Amino acid sequence: MVIVMRPGATEDQLQAVIQRVEEHGLTPHVSRGKTQTIVGCIGDEHRLEEPVLLSLPGVARVLSVERPYKLASRDFATGSTIVPLGDKATVGNGHFAVIAGPCSVEGHAMLRETATEVAKAGAVALRGGAFKPRTSPYSFQGLGEEGLQILARVRDEVGLPIVTEVLDTRHVALVAQYADVLQIGARNMQNYALLSEVGSTDKPVLLKRGMSALLEDFLLAAEYIMTEGNANVILCERGIRTFERAMRNTLDMGAVPFLKRETHLPVIVDPSHAAGRRDLVEPLALAAVAAGADGLIVEVHPDPDRAKTDGDQSLSFEMFAHMMHVGRAVRKAVQ
Repeated sequence: MVIVMRPGATEDQLQAVIQRVEEHGLTPHVSRGKTQTIVGCIGDEHRLEEPVLLSLPGVARVLSVERPYKLASRDFATGSTIVPLGDKATVGNGHFAVIAGPCSVEGHAMLRETATEVAKAGAVALRGGAFKPRTSPYSFQGLGEEGLQILARVRDEVGLPIVTEVLDTRHVALVAQYADVLQIGARNMQNYALLSEVGSTDKPVLLKRGMSALLEDFLLAAEYIMTEGNANVILCERGIRTFERAMRNTLDMGAVPFLKRETHLPVIVDPSHAAGRRDLVEPLALAAVAAGADGLIVEVHPDPDRAKTDGDQSLSFEMFAHMMHVGRAVRKAVQ
């Protein structure tokens, strides 16, 4: 249920509505816009009676929200959410952001070189995995805390905020000490304990869609994070598993406009994991820009053919710079 306050409603009137909601055992979530304030009610809304709410001073109307995801729904916000990426960048509501870097942190020199080059091309944040979820237990699993320390050092040297994945509830506090944004990978999209744990932090969360997840499942995963009090969630479409084998995954481009209409959260696209091969990354990235995505997260490596992980889908510096150049033209054309 959403309670829409009248323009010009006083703070006392708003607090009276909040008190009434709490008295009936529901949790109020206030969203303040430039001209309007709404109160979203989480819980058994049958405990609240619409006529009683409408009689309260300052209440304009009461709306029922039928969607199973409440906080992520656009009905629960007065506008589109802008999520901070560290202290210098944002994503959402017209703020386009490109996050770029290697699949995994391999060392200080390669990460600093990558950060310098992607920043020069226009990236506003650096990605890099310290902990890596690998299908094979014999594959490179990342450098762990050493990788986090390298990420933090490069952030200080180059100035890009860092986005890195957290795999386990036991690692959340550790990763949050270093990272500006916590990433939840596709394999963990429905790891509800992990979602709740990152939702309890004060760090923005980049949530990737699961390989077989419906869009409703995706938004309910975001809801798990938001119910813990963390409203800074970035949704990332990264392709889903279908019967097609020409690419690593099938990029669901229709998800971008759907999510943009359904939720107030920023929506970005990962063309690297969708493609699985670097020659297709740029076309998919440009399609995402044209579809209205709020940003991209792209894998870039100084020497992709020698990368320890995901080299086949990693762009070289030159390829990334070209993608950024063309991407700016596409974004300008569709705005």
